[in-house]
Amino acid sequence: MDLRDYYRVVSKRWRLITAVTLLVVALAALFTLTSPKVYQARTQLFVSTSAGADSTQLLQGNTFSQQRVKSYADLITTPAVLDPVIKELGLDMSADSLGQKITATVPIETVLIDVLVTDRNPQSAANIADAVGKQFSASILDLERVSDTSPSPVKVSVVRPPSVPTAPISPNPVRNIGLGVVLGIVLGLGTALLRDTFDTSVRSERDVKDATDETVIGGILFDPDAPKHPLIVQSDPHSTRAEAFRALRTNLQFVDAAKHPRSIVFTSSLPGEGKTTTTANLAISMAAAGARVCVIEGDLRRPRLLRYMGMEGAVGLTNVLIGQADLADVLQPYGDTGIQVLGAGQIPPNPSELLGSDTMSRTIRQLEQMFDYVIIDAPPVLPATDSTVLSTITGGVVMVAGCGVVKKEQLNRALESLETVGGNLLGIVVNRIPTRGADAGTYYYGNGYAPLTADRSRKQRAKDRQSASV
Repeated sequence: MDLRDYYRVVSKRWRLITAVTLLVVALAALFTLTSPKVYQARTQLFVSTSAGADSTQLLQGNTFSQQRVKSYADLITTPAVLDPVIKELGLDMSADSLGQKITATVPIETVLIDVLVTDRNPQSAANIADAVGKQFSASILDLERVSDTSPSPVKVSVVRPPSVPTAPISPNPVRNIGLGVVLGIVLGLGTALLRDTFDTSVRSERDVKDATDETVIGGILFDPDAPKHPLIVQSDPHSTRAEAFRALRTNLQFVDAAKHPRSIVFTSSLPGEGKTTTTANLAISMAAAGARVCVIEGDLRRPRLLRYMGMEGAVGLTNVLIGQADLADVLQPYGDTGIQVLGAGQIPPNPSELLGSDTMSRTIRQLEQMFDYVIIDAPPVLPATDSTVLSTITGGVVMVAGCGVVKKEQLNRALESLETVGGNLLGIVVNRIPTRGADAGTYYYGNGYAPLTADRSRKQRAKDRQSASV
C-alpha cells in the first residue's frame, strides 16, 4: 500500500477510527478516575568521610565516598534499616513490603543518595521518608564502625528533609489521556486497515479493477433520485449521469470492433445493481445518435423495464416464443425516439428453457436484421442461469456492477459463469459510483469542464421542472 491507499482508507473509515480513538480515550479517563492516588515524598542524603590534613587525603576520602555510596543505595531497603522504621512508625507490614515503596538512586559522580517513598497517604509518605533518612544515618555509623572504641569514618547527613506532597504522582491525567489518544489512533488505524483488507465489497471503479482484469467500459454516478426518475437521459439530458450513458454508448462502438456485436445482453451478478436502468438509458442514448434500437425485456422472472419506461405489456416475448403472437405484432414504439420495445409478456414457469430455445435464437437473428442494436435486459447471473443461456446466442454481454451491492467474489463468480459457457464479455459498467468520500468518482462535463455531482443534477432538474411549470 502507498500513501494514497492509506489516505483512502482514512477518508473512508474515519468514523471507525474516531470511534475507536474515543473509546480508548474514555477507557483511559475511566482508568484515571478509578485508580487510587499515589503520593511521593523525597529526601536526600549526603555521604562524607573523615577529612584529612592535605589534599591527597581529601581526594582519597572523596573517592572512597563515591565507591561506598553505590552500596549504600542498596542498603536502604534492607531489613537492617527498615525494621527499626516499621517499629518506630508502628507500620503493619514487613520490611520487604515497605521496601517496595522505597526507591534509592545515586546521581552520577556524586556522593548523594535520593530516596523516594510512595504511598497512598501523603503524610505517611513523608513520615516514612523522614524515618528512613534518620535511621539510615544511624545504621551507617554502626555498620562502618571498626571497633567500639573507634568512630565510623563515614557520616551520612540529611541535606534535604522530606515535605508532605500536595499533588499525587499517579494517576497522571494528562499523560494517561495523551497515551489514550495515541493508542486510540493507532488501534483505530489498525482496525480500519484490517476491516478494509477483509471488506470485499465493490465500492468504486478501483475495486472492480482490483477484482478482475476485464475492461471497464463505463462508470455511472450514484443518484438517490434515480428510482423516481430512472430515465435520466430523457428527463435531464444535460446531467452528469446522462453524459455517462452517452460515453458508454461511444465506448460500446469500439468494443470488439472486428465482430461488431449487434445483440447485447445487459446483466449483473445480483438484483439491485441497476442493469435495467442502464439498459433503458443506453437505448435512449443510442436512439438519440440515430441508431435503430430494439430493447427486449428479457427478465422473465421479475420484469421491470416496461414499468420504468411507462409502457404496458400484456403480450410480449413469451407469446412469441410459444407461437401465440407474431414478432411484428408485439413490438411497441417508445414515443418518438425510434426505439422499439419487446416486453416480457406473461411470466412463464420455465424461463431458462424458453430463453435458450431455438425460437429465441431465431427471434434474435430476425431482430438483428431489423435493427442496428438489440439490447436485452436479462436477469442477474448468480440467482438464475437465464443470462448465461442468452450469452451463448447473442453477440456479447455487458456486466453491470453496482457499488455497495455486489462483492468482489460474487462479481468473479458471475464472470466465471459467463466464461464457462463461452459468453463474449464486452466489458463491465460500474454503476452507483459514490459522489462523496474516498471512493467518489470525478467526472467532468460542459464547456468549462466544471465538475458536476448528483446534487447539482438534482438541483438542475428541479429548476427545469419549475421553469416548465411556469
